[in-house]
Amino acid sequence: MNPILRFIFQRICVSVATIFVIATTTFVLMKSAPGDPFQDEKGVPAECLIRMRQFYGLDDPLPQQYLRYVRQVFSFDFGPSLKYPTQDVGSIIRSGFKTSFILGFEALLFACPLGIFLGVISALHANRFKDTLCRAFCVLGVSLPSFVLATGLQFFLSIYFPLFPIARLSSFYHTILPATALAIGPACMIARLLRTSILEILSHDFIHTAHAKGLEKNHILLFHILKNSILPILSYLGPLTANILVGSFIVERVFAIPGLGQWFVSSVMNRDYPVIGGLTLFYSIILLTVHTVIDILASRLDPRITLYSNKQFNS
Repeated sequence: MNPILRFIFQRICVSVATIFVIATTTFVLMKSAPGDPFQDEKGVPAECLIRMRQFYGLDDPLPQQYLRYVRQVFSFDFGPSLKYPTQDVGSIIRSGFKTSFILGFEALLFACPLGIFLGVISALHANRFKDTLCRAFCVLGVSLPSFVLATGLQFFLSIYFPLFPIARLSSFYHTILPATALAIGPACMIARLLRTSILEILSHDFIHTAHAKGLEKNHILLFHILKNSILPILSYLGPLTANILVGSFIVERVFAIPGLGQWFVSSVMNRDYPVIGGLTLFYSIILLTVHTVIDILASRLDPRITLYSNKQFNS
């Protein structure tokens, strides 16, 4: 079999097994939490609550509930929400993901170029003023919690200087502050990873040889330095892309954005089991898919990754 096809087949097998483990863990955690989705209902007779639990199968034996849940996972049909029975889990994911995707994609478009720019500037001016300035900014960006950064942007750029809307998401103008809050931390992390990788690459002999041949600095930077130092960034982009595209729970909460983050928080608070299961599965699929794509891109840049993975798979 072609090494790349074998590599993809291996990733698919691992992904299916991982989804099964995640689904099982999610089920155990949901059932371990005290209470049920209907315990907070006010003014509902006890008989009605008993009928509702029976209707949704919450009184069935745990093995029977687990088998039903596994069928839902692999058919991706979780039925209606327990808290909002007029909405099924699929429609909730479709509506919430569209909003989170727009916001996350904008944040990625901002974070990646900014992180690469800061990383290159910092590495090429190592231990000088520009490097110190970039590193100070990156340490601050990585250290600040997202909710502090989001509320700070709201205060300074929406209240103190009313330049942007303070919340909600009805136009591109509304996305600037939340996308910036989402992008600053990842951009600073990309810059730090890239700086370390570039400094390591600069010490290799092939870089000195390229300079000795008289190649232009921009050519050396693009085709020798960045090409060989981008692998750590690709590894980081896997979970980063999934987190940003699915939605940042805290940032969406701060800006009152109706994305998947809002639904995830409310479903956990309401013990809405179908929504929790559906969102967890959806997030897992996005994360595993992005990881697989990133691994394939990394294997194209460095074929040793494919060879090593195939060797591990065969053993």
